[in-house]
Amino acid sequence: MNRAAHRERIAEVLEGAAGAAKVPYPIGLRELAVRDARMVGAGLRRLTFVGPELAGFENHAPTEHVRLIYPDADGTLRLPEQVDFRLKWPRPLPISREYTVRRYDPVAGELDIDFALHPGGHAAEWAAAAAPGDTVYIAGPPGGLIVPFTYDRYLLAGDITALPAIAAWLEALPADAAGWVFIEVVDASEEIDLVAPEDVQVQWLHRGAVPAERSDLLEQAVRAVSLSEGERVYAWIAAEAGVVRPLRRWVREVLRAEPGDAEVSAYWKAGQADFDEDDEGDH
Repeated sequence: MNRAAHRERIAEVLEGAAGAAKVPYPIGLRELAVRDARMVGAGLRRLTFVGPELAGFENHAPTEHVRLIYPDADGTLRLPEQVDFRLKWPRPLPISREYTVRRYDPVAGELDIDFALHPGGHAAEWAAAAAPGDTVYIAGPPGGLIVPFTYDRYLLAGDITALPAIAAWLEALPADAAGWVFIEVVDASEEIDLVAPEDVQVQWLHRGAVPAERSDLLEQAVRAVSLSEGERVYAWIAAEAGVVRPLRRWVREVLRAEPGDAEVSAYWKAGQADFDEDDEGDH
């Protein structure tokens, strides 16, 4: 892969009519420092990372992720080796977790990652304790899901682990975009300010004391959407593994999405602290 090939592919996908496509990027490895840490609503902790190695960071899609790398239990930090534009990972694999890129500002030299706080997650607990000056190695993004902004409507749905991606989605959509957004949280304390196009309806779903993996609020909300004959809809859905299972069926059987017209992801799994869908994560 040359340094410009992915940019040419991104432009091709954006201009085409074939739907979304995953485009690989040249992967970088960077040591970054926490500059700021703060809560965003009651459920997300935002860490802002800075450092000279942030130069050249790739950021082209609202759902792309990076992988944070942590020391082993004995304190040994085993890093991948940079080989051209790829990474060669040591075996056994080091402890690492994937998180969505919430914001990258090349002018300010800042990278924001929002961590959904929960007990038992290696990265979530690290983020909860992180303070200015702490450092971490970050790999990626390895690529991004490039979605043309040519659909009639967009449907975005997820729980708090998907909220950073949904927020980035809404900021990326063109001003004339239309569609629906459903975000499930415990209560109003976990809601955050969102900037959405005027014709995109944002609905917060409060599950209260119901465990996230047992809630069917997202499924009910998505199934209640009124689809118009002939409209081309793009759907992006992410939540707990069991919650998204029936929504995968809805995308296939009701929306009848063509290849490239939908992405449904399990961001976590109840009872598994550090779930990674690629191994069947933390986000």
